[in-house]
Amino acid sequence: MFVKSFAIALSLVLAGTGIASAQTKKQTQTQAAAPAAPAAPTRIQQFDAWGAYSYQSAGGKVCYVLSVPTAKTPATGIDHGDNFFIVSQRPGQNISYEPQAMMGYSLKENSKVNVAIDNKTFVMFTKDKAAWVENAAQEPALVAALKSGHSLKVSATSKKGTATSYTYSLKGVSAALKQIENCK
Repeated sequence: MFVKSFAIALSLVLAGTGIASAQTKKQTQTQAAAPAAPAAPTRIQQFDAWGAYSYQSAGGKVCYVLSVPTAKTPATGIDHGDNFFIVSQRPGQNISYEPQAMMGYSLKENSKVNVAIDNKTFVMFTKDKAAWVENAAQEPALVAALKSGHSLKVSATSKKGTATSYTYSLKGVSAALKQIENCK
């Protein structure tokens, strides 16, 4: 299961590298031209529910951590596809700790994704199957909440209008983020 999820996450992360930083995305909400295909990622280490990975792209080294949900709602009747929560670093593009939700289905156009970590909620804007923090200035607060939090819940609406939510374990997220701290 994890190997299949990793392979799908890998393809989603690689596809996501052609998208501009969250600040630019929020301003323009358009997709940048995709760079040349990056090298295949290498798993650095697994930390409980979170894995740390890196690969070399045309824009420089990319490091990221990701996890898969431990629970999905609704539990039956819909195909959730493969979902991931990712935090990436792209020093060559001056991007540090950018959180992203990747869904296994297209999200409702102009909808929002809510990320709840304990009692803090962060709002993400959507494009296709992905979501980024609406206010890029809140990215460090979201990452800090991940490190100190106990629960992570992502709530979204599919293109078909189905309300979904995903629960993620935060066990290992601090160690995984520390592993990519010096990505260069």
